[in-house]
Amino acid sequence: MAYTYWLPGENGQKTEYQANSNAVIIIGANGAGKSKLGAWIEQQNSELVHRIGAQRSLNFNENIALKSFSQAEDTVFYGSDNEGLKGNKYHRWNNGRYTTTKLLADFDDVLSALVAKDSNDRFEYFEKCKKAQMQGQVKPTVPTTIIEILQDIFCSTLPQRKLDFEDSKFYASFEKDGDIKKYPATEMSDGERAVLYLAAQVLCVPQDKILIMDEPEIHLHRSIMNRLWKALEKSRPDCLFLYITHDTRFAAEHSHADIIWVKEYDGNNWKLERLENGNLPEELLLDILGSRKNVLFVEGERDSYDTQLYTEIYPNYHVVPCGSCTQVIARTKAFRSSPSLHDCAVYGLIDRDYRSDYEIEKYKAENIYTLKVAEVENLFIVEELVRLMAAHMGKNADEVFAKVKDYVIAERYANQVNRQILQSVVAEIKYRLTCADISKKGETEAKQSLESIYSSIEYDKIKDEQRAKFQAPLGSKNYLETIKLFNEKNISNSIGHFLSIENKDYCSTVISLLQREKHDEIVTAIAPYLPREIPR
Repeated sequence: MAYTYWLPGENGQKTEYQANSNAVIIIGANGAGKSKLGAWIEQQNSELVHRIGAQRSLNFNENIALKSFSQAEDTVFYGSDNEGLKGNKYHRWNNGRYTTTKLLADFDDVLSALVAKDSNDRFEYFEKCKKAQMQGQVKPTVPTTIIEILQDIFCSTLPQRKLDFEDSKFYASFEKDGDIKKYPATEMSDGERAVLYLAAQVLCVPQDKILIMDEPEIHLHRSIMNRLWKALEKSRPDCLFLYITHDTRFAAEHSHADIIWVKEYDGNNWKLERLENGNLPEELLLDILGSRKNVLFVEGERDSYDTQLYTEIYPNYHVVPCGSCTQVIARTKAFRSSPSLHDCAVYGLIDRDYRSDYEIEKYKAENIYTLKVAEVENLFIVEELVRLMAAHMGKNADEVFAKVKDYVIAERYANQVNRQILQSVVAEIKYRLTCADISKKGETEAKQSLESIYSSIEYDKIKDEQRAKFQAPLGSKNYLETIKLFNEKNISNSIGHFLSIENKDYCSTVISLLQREKHDEIVTAIAPYLPREIPR
């Protein structure tokens, strides 16, 4: 099935496009005129388009007002059930101005329309059954009602919650310790109410419309956002979903959608470009096109502590979390050679892990640099930061650091040093094996290359070297060398009690202070452990 939508051409003229799926993404930086573009699209045919603005209230009454379906539907679609206003959206958008800033406060109307449609559908089924009975025919199959569809979408989006409908009221419920806990929909969290509101809006919109969703990510956690919209797209295959967003992850995970980049807006005309999939990952392409900054690829996920840390330390970069170090390395190499990024500096930042000095130096040729500690988590326990946090908490910095140092070296590192040695031996052997250049050689040369690598690997010698390196900090009680070698991700979540806070709260406290009053001091504390080659 093909879906038709339209965009302004170079001179502002209405130009039609066809989409093969029922999703189109309009993406661009803040201030690029995306919302105004949505309003422009609606103005071209307001009878075909239903736009849900970014400014939307999630407040509603517990008791749903009962209306006829036509009355409720008109109120949602036109902003009024007045017959004289039907056919235009003057009332909905401030008397004819297709504004992008008006607060939509139509939650009650949306729920009324949903309940009215459900009632209509049930009555229609009842009439069909009665007619079939009178004519001696088989009764029609029981249809899935609109409220049942809503409940299924709500539950699939929020698997820990159920949506109940009783006596014209919605409730949420969940199971805890074998008991069912129920609470009114008006007491739902913002995320739960957003799911209810958006799903109800989509389900009660008339057939065959274009649904413009401005900022579909508002109030929704990233883990549920795409689940919701994909479920709604599936529930309304008759409608085209046109999303307006600056959330690149949302766009990237809609790989089936047309993606339109809003590059510029001069107040009258837009400069648009349709993005096509190339050799580079689409999510990253979108991220970088929207940022106009230099690029720093890092390990971790988008919401992880390390990403939050690097975002604050490198404010002039677009920080792109890649998950694994392998992805950081691959993407840094790919993007450095990309012609679309010729104006951007591209760097990769990875953990030291068990890498040798030789391996670390080799990566530098590709603008890939390592921390001066084993893992990013160790940045949270460097001496300078521990002392800073102790002083902030009103503690004696010398005493706190002495306790942390003894705990990290004598209790944690000493008990794991043999495992650390073994893992470092494995890492060294794996790296040497990857140095065998066999991809462009014939069978004989490839075999010779592998045999040469195998013969150069002396397990006992490698183990002795690694044992000496990892045992040294224990004898000297060298804290700096310890955190340079110690690979233990949970270590940063185990020292909070030395500062009289919960262990689990230590990293989040550092991040919170970094984002506010202690920004410069924390950056200064961590800076000596970052690669100098990446300018800050």
